[in-house]
Amino acid sequence: MSSFPGSPKVQKGAIVGIDPFNPVATVIVFQYNPEKLTRTLQVQAAGGDGGGFSEAQRLKGAPVETIKVEVEIDATDQVEMVEIDPTGQVKKPEGGAPFTNIYPQMSALELLAYPKSALVVTNSVFLALGTTEVVPPLGQLILFVWGLKRVLPVRLTDFSITEEAFDGDLNPIRAQVSLGLRVLSYNDVPLLHPAYALFLTHQVVKEVMATISSVSNLKGVFGGDVKLF
Repeated sequence: MSSFPGSPKVQKGAIVGIDPFNPVATVIVFQYNPEKLTRTLQVQAAGGDGGGFSEAQRLKGAPVETIKVEVEIDATDQVEMVEIDPTGQVKKPEGGAPFTNIYPQMSALELLAYPKSALVVTNSVFLALGTTEVVPPLGQLILFVWGLKRVLPVRLTDFSITEEAFDGDLNPIRAQVSLGLRVLSYNDVPLLHPAYALFLTHQVVKEVMATISSVSNLKGVFGGDVKLF
């Protein structure tokens, strides 16, 4: 289906996994941008109850932000004349031509929640040799990309998949994926960690945008040029 000639080009959201042991990043571009994105910010106040007026306004760091997003993955638009029977199975056309399925995209998403198999085997060998303490393997650095102004380091907190249709070999061809993400701020990582700089940059961009909004609102309230000082 061709788009309207005058329609603007829409940027695609994405999930990017960066592994320090693998030069090729895992990039999962959203086939369809989610229609809804839910964000929750929990303020990190330094002062508790009864801490006095000077402590009530203190903040011990950036708020804890969580993101909920629903991602749709669908291979049926890549296949001509797809028919699905009442049981949810895809009918192959005459000649038995293979269907495109979403197994590769699903695998890439799911592996963001797995440690590398090589590290699992290595730790198992260390345990078998009598090592008393084995450090859990590091996962990938995951980035949630939602436009140029929002590139956030995140940790995957929950992941649910609803597979809705299958080909004759039981490969999924359509699925709804629900992702729960927790944003990693400078409170969560060391100074030299890439996530530290990424989140700080995100906050600086947010501060600039808030300043632009505040100046515009002041002009709307008072009219004309406004000088605060």
